Amino acid sequence: MAGHTQNEITIAAPLGLVWDMTNDVANWPDLFSEYASAEILSREGDRTTFRLTMHPDENGTVWSWVSERETDRDTLSVRARRVETGPFEHMDIHWQYEEVPGGTRMVWTQDFAMKPDAPVDDEWMTGNINRNSKVQMALIRDRVEQAAGERPVPTMSG
Repeated sequence: MAGHTQNEITIAAPLGLVWDMTNDVANWPDLFSEYASAEILSREGDRTTFRLTMHPDENGTVWSWVSERETDRDTLSVRARRVETGPFEHMDIHWQYEEVPGGTRMVWTQDFAMKPDAPVDDEWMTGNINRNSKVQMALIRDRVEQAAGERPVPTMSG
C-alpha cells in the first residue's frame, strides 16, 4: 500500500501573485506555520534544492529534510520530491495552479510510501497529511489574499 492525498483551495488573488508567493521557498516560514526555516542549498534554472526545518513537535523533536522542487510556469505546475527521505521510502509532490473565476485554484497531490521501520504507516500519514494540508492551505490563502489586498490598485490615466 502507498499513500496518496489530494487537496485544493481557491485563493481570491491573481495567479501571478499566488504563483510568486507560493514558490518563494526562502519565505515559506512566513507562509506556512509549520516551518521554522527554509535554507536554499542550490538553484539551477527552475530547480531549487532546499532544506526545510519544522518547529519542534509535541515531543520536542525537530524534523528536517532536503527537497528538490522544479517549477514550470508554462504548465502552471511544480514537481517536488524529498532528497533526504527520512521515514519515507519516497515522497513526491505535485502542485497545480489554475485561473478560475474569483481567483486561483491551487491543488496539492502527494504520493508517498513509509519505510517499513517508520514510526507510522501509510494510512496514518495519509490522514495526517490531509489534515495538515487543509490547515496550511487555509493559512496560505489568508496570507496571499491579505497581500493581494495590500497591493496598489492600478489606475487608468489619460
